[in-house]
Amino acid sequence: MDEFELIKNYFRKLTTKNPGALNLNDDVFFDKKYKIVLSIDTYNEGVHYVNFKNPELVIKKVIRSSISDLICKGVKPKYFLLSATGNKKHFNKKNLKLISKSINEEQKKYNILLSGGDTSVSKISSFTVVSLGISKKIVRRNNVKKYDDIYVTGNLGDSFIGLSILKKKININNKFNNYFIRKYFLPDLPIILHKYLIKIANSSIDISDGLFADLNKLINNQKIGYLIYLDKIPLSKNLNNYLKKNHKESLNFISKGDDYQVLFTSSKKNRSYIKRLAKRINLKITKIGTTTNIYKQRKIISHKSHLKSLIYQGYSHKF
Repeated sequence: MDEFELIKNYFRKLTTKNPGALNLNDDVFFDKKYKIVLSIDTYNEGVHYVNFKNPELVIKKVIRSSISDLICKGVKPKYFLLSATGNKKHFNKKNLKLISKSINEEQKKYNILLSGGDTSVSKISSFTVVSLGISKKIVRRNNVKKYDDIYVTGNLGDSFIGLSILKKKININNKFNNYFIRKYFLPDLPIILHKYLIKIANSSIDISDGLFADLNKLINNQKIGYLIYLDKIPLSKNLNNYLKKNHKESLNFISKGDDYQVLFTSSKKNRSYIKRLAKRINLKITKIGTTTNIYKQRKIISHKSHLKSLIYQGYSHKF
């Protein structure tokens, strides 16, 4: 059973009197009256990060991953609460100093404030982060329009290479290993975009489980399809070099998740504005495809103009 079946079968019915829960079909809780936007995420060692050898990087990853849920809704993160589980091995004095220093750096970088939390003892390390922002509006999922343009910020795929290096499935060289590992732990959040998303986006989501997995979540049960152009998907120079040198297929790398870039759809009338905006705020925003009026036409078009069936589903939360 995946997370969607779990929610549908057991929990959605419990929120029918709570409009702020958004039918449990988004990454946030939104109370329009009080302008409160909340998200919550849990990260477990061995599942969401390989191990706890770099606590100063792990804590930055979980904080950024959490506030990304608000950024993609067009909301500025303001406060966060942090709960941690582990034991003396995880939270010795050395690690606690590293964690504290990293939290302080994230607070300054994103202008967010630690506002509470909890601790508990367990065999593995784990973190739960609640992020909070204040906003009159949000950009929701499942509001995609037919013939929308599909955009993504930043580059995709670097994080998965970093994870593969950490798992010792890939080894390049020290310089590039370090580059990709840092991209895994320290995603480049497009936080400046939160100011403009409500104006330009019909629907949006952050890429956590993978480009196509999250695009399908963005559309969900809407009677809408899409065409994604493989050669338009933005890759870093380092990833491009790796793929060419090793004769690898890019689809196996850009669909795995942990990118934490914003994936959004927008009306074609906004094309010129988005192009100017990207230049003005110095943010890479790439149009990678379009939505269609053909239900279940969810396809990737390769450089050879060959339609491929969508089998690159990324990460799935199964129980």
